[in-house]
Amino acid sequence: MNFVEEITWRGMLHDVMPGTEEHLMEKMRSAYVGFDPTADSLHIGNLVPIMLLAHYQRCGHKPVALVGGATGMIGDPSGKSSERNLLDEATLRHNQECVREQLSQFLDFSSGAKNEAFMVNNYDWMKDFGFLEFIRDIGKHITVNYMISKESVKNRISGEGTEGMSFTEFTYQLVQGYDFLHLYREFKCTLQMGGSDQWGNITTGTELIRRVDQGKGFALTCPLITKSDGSKFGKSESGNIWLDSNRTSPYKFYQYWLNSSDEDAEKYIKIFTFLDKETIQKLISQHKEAPHLRLLQKVLSKEVTITVHSEEEYENAVKASEVLFGKSTAGDLKNLDEATLLDVFEGVPQAEISRAEIESGLDMIAALSAKTDFLKSNGEARRALKENAISVNKEKVGENYQITSSDLINNKYVILNKGKRNIYIIRIV
Repeated sequence: MNFVEEITWRGMLHDVMPGTEEHLMEKMRSAYVGFDPTADSLHIGNLVPIMLLAHYQRCGHKPVALVGGATGMIGDPSGKSSERNLLDEATLRHNQECVREQLSQFLDFSSGAKNEAFMVNNYDWMKDFGFLEFIRDIGKHITVNYMISKESVKNRISGEGTEGMSFTEFTYQLVQGYDFLHLYREFKCTLQMGGSDQWGNITTGTELIRRVDQGKGFALTCPLITKSDGSKFGKSESGNIWLDSNRTSPYKFYQYWLNSSDEDAEKYIKIFTFLDKETIQKLISQHKEAPHLRLLQKVLSKEVTITVHSEEEYENAVKASEVLFGKSTAGDLKNLDEATLLDVFEGVPQAEISRAEIESGLDMIAALSAKTDFLKSNGEARRALKENAISVNKEKVGENYQITSSDLINNKYVILNKGKRNIYIIRIV
């Protein structure tokens, strides 16, 4: 398959060095993408380069995932206004294993196929590289003028309100450039890919290959994803959307994609799913005929959640989404784990009641008014109960109902509803 053609129709191509497409069509080639190991999880901002590698492998080529253990100790100036915190080796090694586990959801690392993916850590070849040796054998091939001409460097040096950049960060592109040279020598890796902000660093690598080994390296970048409303892609009010379910629950992950605008969903479904061109074009047409059904958002959130997590986690996220306003039951509520329950009801007002009061039976008037202030008075509570407007854990109750320990969700919570939209949580302490 033609890799460049595939990512072009998907809107995943920003810059490509002349001759790259022809080079890839000749035979199986190795290409790498670098990943920052400063956290124990990747986030959805990393998904575009991950998908680049995944499509690369599906087109018959060999993907290489490079974890920047050495460069992670330096800090990349691209798109940054300040230096990052530097990590110790033990933390970097742990993070590397976590990253590999997440990448294995997208890449084949273990089938034994000729184009099986593999992972490397640049710390392994940089840790014993002496400073004098590096500046003698590598540094002499790249001029300061060349390094300063890069956008990422110019922006940091001339940017207002910044303290410039340290020599440590200035050398980043040289270290990353050497990575490409090393992989070119050791694994015949001829292509480096990354985000468009990495073009300067990547081309430093191709320049080193040309000057040091008289070889030919290629560069390809993908666009940095933006949202149609101008807000930052991959961020929510609580921060990054992580691939690790312990950092971002599958429910919140699913909701992020489900809440995409029509314009964004049409773009995202090409970039973040493996659906083919014909299927996607058909989905876009169907969506435009009935946009209120949000077909694109539903398919997008399903595909991405299953790929990153699992089909079971996707189904749980759908059930959880129906809990707030859908036709869910007490059984559905009790099947939610505590983390998902709290995600679903985030921001819903709560009151604390002692376990002893629940075990002896809490009458509904007290539960609605005196003990919680959910409703303003006992009279309002009685009227709502007589109007059959009150539910405990999604099931209608009357004035004589008592809340007991058998009503507890996760042995700790009770969900009260007045109608569909007014929700309150009792938390047992």
